[in-house]
Amino acid sequence: MPEPAPRGGGVIVSVLAAYLPAYTEALSQGARGAIPTPLVLGAGGIGRVESVADDVFNVAPGDIVMINPLLSSGETDGPQEILVGWTGVGGRGRATATTTAMRAVWRDGLWAERALCPKETVVRLAGAEEYARLDRLAFLGWLAIATEGLNSAGQRPGQTVAVIGGTGQLGVATLLTALARGAAGVVAVGRNTAVLDRLAGMDPRVRTVAFTGDRARDAAALGEVDVVIDALGSVPGPDPTLTGFDALRPGGTMALIGGVRQDLPLPYGEIMRRRLTVRGSWMSPPETVLDVWRMVAAGTLNLDVLEPCTVGLDDPAGAIKLAAGASGPEFAVLIPDAAMR
Repeated sequence: MPEPAPRGGGVIVSVLAAYLPAYTEALSQGARGAIPTPLVLGAGGIGRVESVADDVFNVAPGDIVMINPLLSSGETDGPQEILVGWTGVGGRGRATATTTAMRAVWRDGLWAERALCPKETVVRLAGAEEYARLDRLAFLGWLAIATEGLNSAGQRPGQTVAVIGGTGQLGVATLLTALARGAAGVVAVGRNTAVLDRLAGMDPRVRTVAFTGDRARDAAALGEVDVVIDALGSVPGPDPTLTGFDALRPGGTMALIGGVRQDLPLPYGEIMRRRLTVRGSWMSPPETVLDVWRMVAAGTLNLDVLEPCTVGLDDPAGAIKLAAGASGPEFAVLIPDAAMR
């Protein structure tokens, strides 16, 4: 690839640590929607600003930044959104003339030594140059998605939160942020019993439930909870999500933040009589990214439990395979050769 050239509204960054989601292999094979090829993949990570266009004022050369892939078209009355360097558009999930044009202009992601990023996606992390583990900070985008879901659900200190899909990487991100925000208890629900055992030892407030496939039995094992966050990936049916719905106490809220591709048969009468709320939450704005970084910098959100597995640029296929095999607090992170020197 040629060196990225600066242009209006753009920021050139040297990539320091970029996150590789576990589902990257499925995405690269077309299972998560169309990719505007050719492009450099990579939907989030940490970088150092090298140069900025004349009309960029939110960051400066030398800043350590989080690159958040969510880019808005900017309309006040219904902005359209894309994920730079990735599949996915906002709204109804269908491409429009606007999103197609946005993806043509801002195409490439972070799986490279350097990247050109729109200024709206770049968040300065004050003090991050002193943070010893930038590989763990590559997980910041996942933590921000989880935090935005908890914001949507209105989580308050002292509440009990259930995380459906708690053994996946987004589930672990939700568990960590819920604890950092003062949850009285977090119920991690999943199928990977080895990961559940690890999560149970992280904090005395964590309780685990292994899915049995029996919806009524699983909901009873959860007990009543104030907030449910569905962080599931691809599943064959709606029952795992509905298990969380069944466990909501009256007045509770469920937020959907995962990758489920199933329609949910929700009971009108129960939602009405139990005064339940079901919310959708997609990605996260820059303000939430900054909130998460401030929790990390203050020590409120401890990332020591995360286990990044680093890869370079020399073996892309191997890196994607490594990402697919990671689960729970393990994840793959790209450290380009240029960042190692």
